[in-house]
Parts: sequence; C-alpha cells; structure tokens
Amino acid sequence: MGEFNARDLKRRRKKFRWKSTAHKRKFLKLWRKDPLRGAPMGRGIVLKKKGVEQKQPHSGIIKAARVQLVKNGIQVTAFVPKTNAIKFVDEHNEVMLEGMGGSQGGAVGSMHGIKYKVVSVSGVSLNELLKGKKEKPKGA
Repeated sequence: MGEFNARDLKRRRKKFRWKSTAHKRKFLKLWRKDPLRGAPMGRGIVLKKKGVEQKQPHSGIIKAARVQLVKNGIQVTAFVPKTNAIKFVDEHNEVMLEGMGGSQGGAVGSMHGIKYKVVSVSGVSLNELLKGKKEKPKGA
C-alpha cells in the first residue's frame, strides 16, 4: 500500500467488480440478447402450427406454434399448453407470449428449444377459451 499504488488498487477493484450481480447485469446487457428484450410478455403473429417431438426418454408430440414477434420481427417457437388448446390458435392470429420459466431463460423439461408459451389468443385468455367462458372474436 505504497504512495504509488493507485494503479494496482484500481486494477484489483475492476477485477472483483465482476463478482457483483448488479455490475454483470449492467455491463453484459444480457436482456438485449433475449427476443422479448427483457419484457415479461410479448405480442406476436402466428405463422404456422406445428408438432415438436420430445427429448428422450419421453415420447409424444408437443403442440406448438411458430410466432413472429411484433416488436422486432424475431421468430420464436411457443408451446400451446393444455389439451385441445391448439384448436383455438389459427394462423395469422395475434397471441401473447410469456417465458416458460426455465433457468436462465432456457427450455423446460423435455421440450426441445421451446422457451415461450402462449397465454392468450386475439386478446382472450387461453384458459377462458378452454373453459368455454369466452369465445374468440369472429374478426380474428
């Protein structure tokens, strides 16, 4: 800790800043790499419906939709949850997406590369459509 030690102290401080989560978030700007750009939900247009095979050891087809986000035009694959919910999703419908909840924004369970799920179709909640409480607007 000498009189001319400022350069060393500065360099050491710089190195240990990376232990701080707040500093990492600020400098790496990882939310910008995410298609939703850090937002909890996003709006998109359905391009096509498709079935995705599950990873081993599970077998079955996951009902999914290829969606183009409105805010930046990025295309993502979104899971359509619950039985027969895919029937309410048509091509060119507007859907709301949210993250699946995997660690670090990744996929969940045996779903290959699917990081988002459909929450509502044409402004109507998917749960309400499935229960029969509401109907999809006819224009959409």
